[in-house]
Amino acid sequence: MKVLIFGATGGSGRAAMEHLLSQGHEVTAFTRAPNADAAATPRVRYVTGDVMNPSDVELAVTGQDAVIVTLGIRENPLRVRFFGPARTPMDVRSAGTRHVIEAMQKQGVRKLVVQTSYGVGETRDRLSFVDKLFFDLILKPQIADTEKQETDVLGSGLDWVIVQPVHLTDAADSDMPFVSTAGETLKLKVSRNSVGRFLAHSAQTPDYVRKSVSVSGQA
Repeated sequence: MKVLIFGATGGSGRAAMEHLLSQGHEVTAFTRAPNADAAATPRVRYVTGDVMNPSDVELAVTGQDAVIVTLGIRENPLRVRFFGPARTPMDVRSAGTRHVIEAMQKQGVRKLVVQTSYGVGETRDRLSFVDKLFFDLILKPQIADTEKQETDVLGSGLDWVIVQPVHLTDAADSDMPFVSTAGETLKLKVSRNSVGRFLAHSAQTPDYVRKSVSVSGQA
């Protein structure tokens, strides 16, 4: 398959890229700046562009079989809450994903896998009190944008999969995580490597099409 990843330089996006490459697929990584790792990963096609620019996005989407979106703000959440993001637009998740959806609709690309967050959409009422407090006090603008992102995905008409991981870690574990379409979880932490494995799997299988999938660590 030919798979395009938005957010390929982040933890789970990078892991998805590595899992896809190990299975022999062709990967295109969409980045905001020329990637320093390009020489180390010659099998990856790097495309430089801005996800907030629809023409950049459509050019990258053309000819792909599936698209994975792992957009987000990789900055200190406290700073983002009180001062706003320094390098990334606050609406990068919703606006960026909307541009991806529009490009896929124009180009006839059907398969879309989007990483959001556990506690959004179908799992909104399953958060613990502490997590709800953190969402309300610290992550509120980002969670609101993620809610918009999910709404756009649900209404896209594409063969979408929404992936909702619990608390992400940088652990080395890369086994397939525990997944549930009913909002169930085991451990409330999961490695980005494991999430990446499931993202790569979701891009290839029809099993989770038009489903929201909770992703957590194995017990």
